[in-house]
Amino acid sequence: MKIVLAADHGGFELKEVIKKNLLQAEWDVVDVGCTSNDSVDYPDFAEMAVSSMLTGDCQRGILVCGTGIGMSIAANRHRQIRAANCFDIDTAKLSREHNNANILCLGARVLETDNAIRMVNVWLETEFTGGRHQTRVAKFSE
Repeated sequence: MKIVLAADHGGFELKEVIKKNLLQAEWDVVDVGCTSNDSVDYPDFAEMAVSSMLTGDCQRGILVCGTGIGMSIAANRHRQIRAANCFDIDTAKLSREHNNANILCLGARVLETDNAIRMVNVWLETEFTGGRHQTRVAKFSE
């Protein structure tokens, strides 16, 4: 599975920590930016990440901004994308189990780094349970 990473300036540092951890765990990672703390517009980076998923190049994504809200709104413009703005391990796990989230959105200004890393790990390890949840997800997804 290939994972695309993207962030705006508010999420840049957390994205870099996440990337380092993913690479150490030998995940296949594509980083579409941003590349510094210089101010950028989060919709541009959300769109780059989503594009890599819509083409099939990447299967999951992790987007980081100050709160995770902007990235989730920008990514969810696309019917095939299920971006979940999560704030703890339980919501990260449930976003996969019940909603088949294919993008995890995180807020660098509202999460502790260690907690964000644990959330990423749980999110990547958790499978969609399907069943009654599949019927619901199909109503708003492709």
